[in-house]
Amino acid sequence: QVQLVESGGGLVQPGGSLRLSCAASGNIFSINLMGWYRQAPGKQRELVATIPSGGSTNYLDSLKGRFTISRDNAKNTVYLQMNSLKPEDTAVYYCYAIVRRSSEGPDYQYWGQGTQVTVSS
Repeated sequence: QVQLVESGGGLVQPGGSLRLSCAASGNIFSINLMGWYRQAPGKQRELVATIPSGGSTNYLDSLKGRFTISRDNAKNTVYLQMNSLKPEDTAVYYCYAIVRRSSEGPDYQYWGQGTQVTVSS
């Protein structure tokens, strides 16, 4: 099995910054894609950003320029740097990964337990 453990959420004032981390552990051969989703109260879960093992990152258009996703492949960890935070960024943020557990596949999807981000004065 594979576990994704998030950290770094919390309460921040508007205009502030937070950095989320998500570490994957367990039976991992490779991680093809890592990313972040979020879900605000009463809303559907939406994609925030994804980063493949190679290739370009992908962001929700409205977040470009404020959020930056990165990953450390040696640590099986993905990060989300969030700057200039707004109250509408308040949500539970979920880590996501597509993991291959052996050299011959298949790929499996995994989710973290979520970390709360609250932007409020």
